[in-house]
Amino acid sequence: MTTTTNETTPVLDAGGVTMRFGGLTAVRDVNLTVNAGEIVGLIGPNGAGKTTFFNCLTGLYVPTEGTVRYKGTVLPPKPHLVTQAGIARTFQNIRLFANMTVLENVLVGRHTRTKEGLWSALLRGPGFKKAEAASHTRAMELLEFIGLEDKADHLARNLPYGDQRKLEIARALASDPGLLLLDEPTAGMNPQETRVTEQLIFAIRDMGIAVLVIEHDMRFIFNLCDRVACLVQGEKLVEGTPDVVQSDERVVAAYLGTPFEADTPKKATAAERTTSTEGEAQ
Repeated sequence: MTTTTNETTPVLDAGGVTMRFGGLTAVRDVNLTVNAGEIVGLIGPNGAGKTTFFNCLTGLYVPTEGTVRYKGTVLPPKPHLVTQAGIARTFQNIRLFANMTVLENVLVGRHTRTKEGLWSALLRGPGFKKAEAASHTRAMELLEFIGLEDKADHLARNLPYGDQRKLEIARALASDPGLLLLDEPTAGMNPQETRVTEQLIFAIRDMGIAVLVIEHDMRFIFNLCDRVACLVQGEKLVEGTPDVVQSDERVVAAYLGTPFEADTPKKATAAERTTSTEGEAQ
């Protein structure tokens, strides 16, 4: 698909995003960009506002303040319109259609890329059949991409946990996004499944799709991402390369639950105070 967007325009540009629920500010003045070909990580302790921020990006929430742009265009605050624009997402808790087949779940993700309506479906004319065949072909390509083509006819509820996670990613990819948002894609996975997911995300990036990912597995996120941003209490604490972020003492303190006071002088020990007093007396 061709685009007239300038190559320097970020795929995602979130500016001053703030989300309040009554008197509670869950996200405060967060700025974040994701460029083409990038994998960007979003980390932070539980309750930091990461999923709330995702919901603001994808139209589930209307930000109290701030704007969200996709390739330079302000996004409408409607989830289906955000998906249609080119942003797809997965959820922290798996949200598959459990009683539908693996193939049918992926086909659901094609709904924003098909133009046939109710009457076309009822009449089942040549245009509908052509679109249906194209969607089926694309869905099977995606199942092959994630390694589930041999389970296309299985019910989603019967898949192992790791395969359900991959199926949710395939359904998101079915909308042909330019940006994929992943909310804790390795939650509950064993180390082998985590490595498979890491390679899958690299492969998605190689397809030309930018990725923004929330994750608590620090080894995973720092191996995966080009840049990482850390949220604490709804505010962006720091952003930079993995090396910069993982060595930042404020990030370490946030995860350990202890304050970091860079400008506070170290308290002298009793021995140091005694030595100092004797020196002054002399």
